[in-house]
Amino acid sequence: MLRIKRVYEPPARGDGARVLVDRLWPRGLTKARARIDAWLKEVAPSGALRRWFHEAPRDWEDFVARYRAELAGQDALLDELRRREKERGTLTLLFASRDPTRNNAAALLEILRGQARRPAARAKTNKQV
Repeated sequence: MLRIKRVYEPPARGDGARVLVDRLWPRGLTKARARIDAWLKEVAPSGALRRWFHEAPRDWEDFVARYRAELAGQDALLDELRRREKERGTLTLLFASRDPTRNNAAALLEILRGQARRPAARAKTNKQV
């Protein structure tokens, strides 16, 4: 099972493997209080993509498509997340953003579940007939 959760929320028994997927460490949070199993900052969006998304309201699907493109060729990182989910039964992707639905962990969850459309599929869907 894949889940997302704000890293500032207290750990719960059902969290399984707790993996922080932000590039920057969350402000004001100690490692002891976070109780994470791993910090995979390499799987987080690049600093440029993160700034692009946060500087003004952006199209969510465009962000997910750009993030997916950044993750292309990073199969080892995605496999590492899937391995942790398989071993523990549940993988909780932790994030610091205040927005619980539009953040890099939510995008990564879509990508891991295969729900995010690939750029080519998106272009085909938007094509006028």
